[in-house]
Amino acid sequence: MDFLSESILNYSRKFSSPQNQILKELERETQYKILMPRMMSGYLMGSFLQFISKMIEPTYILEIGTYTGYSAICLASGLQKDGELHTIEINEELEDFASKYFKKAKLDNKIKMHIGDAKDITPNLTQTFDIIFIDADKKNYCLYYEIALTKIKKGGYIIIDNVLWSGKVLEKAKTNDIETQEIQKLNKKIEEDNRVENLLLPLRDGVMICKVL
Repeated sequence: MDFLSESILNYSRKFSSPQNQILKELERETQYKILMPRMMSGYLMGSFLQFISKMIEPTYILEIGTYTGYSAICLASGLQKDGELHTIEINEELEDFASKYFKKAKLDNKIKMHIGDAKDITPNLTQTFDIIFIDADKKNYCLYYEIALTKIKKGGYIIIDNVLWSGKVLEKAKTNDIETQEIQKLNKKIEEDNRVENLLLPLRDGVMICKVL
């Protein structure tokens, strides 16, 4: 679902800083070669993540769900000189694709890609993160959120994508619609959670921003 008209989205793109060439190439190749290209963060969401990262200037970022690497490149652009971004992708077939663009963006020395299940990998990471971005399988969103809270520093930010889920969060989820149920549960959980203060933005498919208190 598009929450704003295409003309308004195009207007927003027109009056925002232009997408760099590497991200243009990544987006184009994802559209042509990879299944479900809609999963990619894309220009406006990527620009938003880039702005957040550059404002915070993090030392460590964790991303749960790499896909083809668009959001990782955007987030990594704000890292401090000695900073690192750890990104986790369960689909090993995407590793070479994403790694190619990390190198093109000259960020391969800052981005550490992990292949496997985030539920197994994340608890073993030793860093305390300034930003954690969650954009993976929706049925585990509540679990990823709880894991993130154990890995984030006080004052850090947890950012979660797709929390409006094409508007389905407004409806009563069907019994077999586990993903919608989980996102509804997550949104309610965060709103009632005194460990964070939060803002849900209707950007793209909905993005939740949580500041850890």
